Amino acid sequence: MKIGIVGLGFVGLSLTSVLASKGYDIVGIDVDKEKCNKISNGISPFFEPGLEKALKNGLKKKLAISEDFSLIQNCDMIFVTVGTPQKSDGSIELSMIKKAVLTISKNILKNKKNPIIFIKSTVIPGTLQNIILPILEKNTGKKAGKEFGLLSNPEFLQESTAIKDTKFPHAVVLGGDETKFMKKAKRFFSKIHPNVPIIETNHQTAEMIKYANNSFLATKISFINQLANICQNIPGANIDDIAQTIGLDPRIGKLFLNAGPGYGGSCLPKDVKAIMNFSSKVGVTPLLLNAVDRSNQKQIESIIDLVEKNCGNLKGKNISILGLAFKPKTDDIRDSISIKVIEKLLKKHARVTVHDPMAMKNVKRKFKERIKYANSISEVLKDSHCGVLMTAWPEYHNIKNSNLKNMKKRILIDSRRILKNKKLDCVYHAIGVGN
Repeated sequence: MKIGIVGLGFVGLSLTSVLASKGYDIVGIDVDKEKCNKISNGISPFFEPGLEKALKNGLKKKLAISEDFSLIQNCDMIFVTVGTPQKSDGSIELSMIKKAVLTISKNILKNKKNPIIFIKSTVIPGTLQNIILPILEKNTGKKAGKEFGLLSNPEFLQESTAIKDTKFPHAVVLGGDETKFMKKAKRFFSKIHPNVPIIETNHQTAEMIKYANNSFLATKISFINQLANICQNIPGANIDDIAQTIGLDPRIGKLFLNAGPGYGGSCLPKDVKAIMNFSSKVGVTPLLLNAVDRSNQKQIESIIDLVEKNCGNLKGKNISILGLAFKPKTDDIRDSISIKVIEKLLKKHARVTVHDPMAMKNVKRKFKERIKYANSISEVLKDSHCGVLMTAWPEYHNIKNSNLKNMKKRILIDSRRILKNKKLDCVYHAIGVGN
């Protein structure tokens, strides 16, 4: 069996590396030639724990990387994993997936294997049925369900655990008609993921499942952050004890109850806004999701308010940001709350110095010389009027008084509460802990 994977971003490269390392005959396709060259040499274009190891293992087997779409002509299965970025109004941009599907259709004209095309890219309900299917049938002259299969197969990967999540998904979702292609797909996933539930449904429901999943996670985060804001105004109240206790209730669960500065990354903000936009178009006012999104934005404002409360007018003040990636163990700054906090600080004419173990290069591309970059914790805090800890990197758990001694004002705002049990010689504020 030969498998093609189109789009070698976070999802595509993780899938490519895992399947290749299992010994499948894989061809990974991406239009970015420079990216393909890096990947062919075993170098991931982004940081993800365990990814390069899986990639190098796959390259020793049957893995080819190329920008040449003709290599998918003899594939039995083709996974589409290209991006669907967000437009300014919150809706998703489909130009990349349309282009990819059009190119795929032109390259499977002579494919005698009747391939299955899996859409893993996140798309709003109706996209496969109303947009992707017509492109494929028009440009191949073939009929879906007879001469090729088209299935929705959303992914549920988390950055920093993508390889584990690819190997051991909590479920496999297959959206499409009950045809020989659906049966073949179920056999394939049953083989590589034994004992994992396979959910068979239609296109629209499968597309909606991904949005439902991420919107619910975003709701849990906004809920616990709202409680954290209340706790912060109750002397002695501690959000972590509350989260731990309610998380023991099996109806609630412990995951995504870690209060902080808000949710970020490449999925949750984009997907919440996309389903809000889609809901409005189908005549439903998404009251809860509107509140979730607004609550997330409010967390950013709360951090800025706390900095101002402690430092006064921020013009000319030195503010240190510790942690730039939206979560530890990644260099991804897409929709990172840290980036939004920096932007607001700059608008208030603060002088910003930043530190992050992994994401500095990506931040430099964005802000260039508008901010300063430090190579250590002590350096980022030197001459600072206030330090704001945003990302719970392991390095920051070890902050001690010697790191604070050269601050102009020893004020530390800990949005993750990782230092709340330390005896630090400073004015210390932990988000979610009442003073």
